[in-house]
Amino acid sequence: MAETPATPPTAAAPGRITKRAHTLADGRELIYFDDADTTLPPDRAPDARVLDERPPTATMRQDVLTGDWISIAAARQNRVVMPPAALDPLAPQTPENPSEIPANYDVAVFENRSPSFGPALPLVGSAEADPARLDGVGLNREAPSYGRCEVVCFSPEHEGAFGSIHRSRARTVIEAWADRTAALSALPGVRQVFPFENRGAAIGVTLQHPHGQIYSYPYITPRTQRLIASIDEYGPGLFADLLAAEQAGPRVVLAGEHWTAFVPFAARWPIEVHLLPNEHVADFAETSSAQRDELAVLYLRLLRGVDALYGDPTPYIAAWHQAPVDTHRDSIRLNLQLTSPRRGPDKLKFLAGSEAAMGAWIGDIPPETQAERLRAAIAQADEENPV
Repeated sequence: MAETPATPPTAAAPGRITKRAHTLADGRELIYFDDADTTLPPDRAPDARVLDERPPTATMRQDVLTGDWISIAAARQNRVVMPPAALDPLAPQTPENPSEIPANYDVAVFENRSPSFGPALPLVGSAEADPARLDGVGLNREAPSYGRCEVVCFSPEHEGAFGSIHRSRARTVIEAWADRTAALSALPGVRQVFPFENRGAAIGVTLQHPHGQIYSYPYITPRTQRLIASIDEYGPGLFADLLAAEQAGPRVVLAGEHWTAFVPFAARWPIEVHLLPNEHVADFAETSSAQRDELAVLYLRLLRGVDALYGDPTPYIAAWHQAPVDTHRDSIRLNLQLTSPRRGPDKLKFLAGSEAAMGAWIGDIPPETQAERLRAAIAQADEENPV
């Protein structure tokens, strides 16, 4: 299918990063985000593949014991697992590799072919678009897994992670997160948008290609529901007070004009770092250009420091928590929660009986000790591989 002809390139950041909208052969959306200093031409090849129809939208079932909704997405069983570089599905297409992205790129975002949520969306104004339909608890409750799942490719290179890209590219990815957060938040039935990166085989990654994902949920996630309960009990100033307390304490690992990173007071994981904007913003779409510029630097320094902690790549989940679309926008602050099960050079923390079964966590490393180690690792990474 040819690219969308009527959509001209638009500047995602005026005069800098450029956004180019296209369509894949099966109708999925593909968006290129070109670096401010890109060397790529503006034209992109169309997707000439012949593809099967997209799988049907999955179905959610409710766990009556917790009230949680579970998406049963059987199509995900068919996804590619650790392909060779020559068949990387996130690399630019070649005659030998009919990948998902037709042309060379800086950053590319496209709809997942086998999503956990979507591709169907409820009709605007319909009963299925009403979030209240998922309220309550009952036996054998089902609902369509409405929403959208997107893949964010950080680079055309076969191997790497966010920390391996350069500063200009990091800024482009952040711009893509902001753009997609705004777009996905406007979709009918979407209640929360979640950008994240899984890194490393120990986390369950199935592709070595540097990439992340964005999930758009039809409900407020269980973790955010617990946060809302805490805010409702503590008060709307929870994040401001939390940040002020951490800034005055011993666990800060990075601090800038717009962002602060720290090991939290009650860290669950052996490596756990939270990164908050110093001024309140609910999600990436609300961040300023100055906040995005500084984040491109601080986030790279943080990730490279995490790798320097033990001298080689560390598995992690980089989870960007954002406020729901329709509630607590003034009290839930955008925040990164970076977690890793790595508790030593050759040791991992496994979630066994207490954590996995009961949700009762036991920490392995005192947060103050880990903060001191991370500060030293970040200083080492800054010296060896400056941003």
